[in-house]
Amino acid sequence: MAKESGFGDFLAGFLLGGLVGAAVALLFAPQSGEETVSMIRDKGIELRDKVAEMTPEETKKMIRQAFDEAVAEGRQAAERAREQMMARVQKQTAPAEPAAQEITLS
Repeated sequence: MAKESGFGDFLAGFLLGGLVGAAVALLFAPQSGEETVSMIRDKGIELRDKVAEMTPEETKKMIRQAFDEAVAEGRQAAERAREQMMARVQKQTAPAEPAAQEITLS
């Protein structure tokens, strides 16, 4: 019973996060305020209807797919950040190596 309750909370948070993300994306889109409000309303109704039509299994599948995609994107972002950091470290240490060798040879 507790797992079902937790899943409901997760689903509500997931849907709320999706709505907030869509709203933010629409707010930063280059269009008039009236068009944006209309678009947010339409997308909200569309999402509500879509979720209402889904079975619990379909909902779980959708959430799992979104989670897997988010994890994959997170891993890619982490890898890019690691590569950028390593490039910066190498760039910063490269000029110091010849100077360090020069000091030890003198």
